[in-house]
Amino acid sequence: MTVKRSYEEINEKLKKGTAVVLTAEEVSKMADEMTPAEIAKKVDVVTTATFGPMCSSGAFINFGHPSPSLRMEEVTLNGVPAYGGIAAVDAYIGATSEHPQNPRYGGGHVIEELVRGKEITLRARGKGTDCYPRKEIETVITKEAVNEIFLFNPRNAYQNYAVATNTARSVKYTYMGVLLPELSNATYSTSGELSPLLNDPDLRTIGVGTRIFLCGAQGFVVWPGTQFNTSKLRNDKGIPKSNAATLAVLGDLKKMDPRFIKGAVFERYGVTLFVGIGIPIPILDEDLAARVAIRDREIETTVYDYGDPAHPMLGSANYADLRSGTIEVRGRKVKTAPLSSIKKAREIAEELRSWLKKGEFTLTAPVELFPTGTTVKGLEITGGAR
Repeated sequence: MTVKRSYEEINEKLKKGTAVVLTAEEVSKMADEMTPAEIAKKVDVVTTATFGPMCSSGAFINFGHPSPSLRMEEVTLNGVPAYGGIAAVDAYIGATSEHPQNPRYGGGHVIEELVRGKEITLRARGKGTDCYPRKEIETVITKEAVNEIFLFNPRNAYQNYAVATNTARSVKYTYMGVLLPELSNATYSTSGELSPLLNDPDLRTIGVGTRIFLCGAQGFVVWPGTQFNTSKLRNDKGIPKSNAATLAVLGDLKKMDPRFIKGAVFERYGVTLFVGIGIPIPILDEDLAARVAIRDREIETTVYDYGDPAHPMLGSANYADLRSGTIEVRGRKVKTAPLSSIKKAREIAEELRSWLKKGEFTLTAPVELFPTGTTVKGLEITGGAR
């Protein structure tokens, strides 16, 4: 009999404590002995997860009004510039914003420290107006002292990501880490068969309104992420072979757990933020059961040369080979290293499973599905720009 389930049916089983919830890795192992139809009959929900550097992240903060009031036009948090062009006491601190005198410290670190409950020095200036006469302020804030503080990340959880290596004779310092010369190493940044958007490649269950695990709190997918690209070449399993779909996500920073959010710095490149995301995939039918049964060896990604400004393609690799420690590029064995943490992704998948099993987390159907046929444009250089 063909399996068909609704979100309501699965949520009712979660409420009663009778739902079968497994991680994507567990289901991938089941697929060695069971068909998608058999998996669909047995499993209700599959948890997926990723934990890696996600530069397109940041937090909105409403500080509250001092007395007398100040329109905050220039804002720093622990010396890191935040964007104040929103309203009088609102600002956005971006993960990659750097301290002018200490580029190894930046927005990602400030955000992590706020999650940890640490005190942060706020300095703000404004021109002074009739309604906001104060011109400057220096004070200390914490996450509990401000009105609202929420993570709003424009581009997280890439569906797939490329492998970076370097054919040049010099070391390259990049957002993919340190790339040694002459194909001496390769880096990658996806959790493979655990990765959320690789387990639902057509985004049937992930869209606007999807409830997710975000840095230890419940959050939501609020829009397609920036650089959302569904036109990428796919393999015979329907998996994009390079950077593809992304998510814009939102969550209450006050409720987040420092185990799942970390500020970091890439040598001679800049600061970033490691973000933990988990997404439950409801097994509505056999097609979704087949999708979540994907194995690392069936997920391919593209290898690019970061030693060349044009980043030419050098070949492809699957995640089983990447996680083995070596891949072959141009006939050479190249050592591999992940930027994302599979250990932390497993921890997130287990934590999310625990929430589901306890009835602390329910599934939400997307209120709007994502677009298809999207591409990413490059920036056209015109006029006197160099």
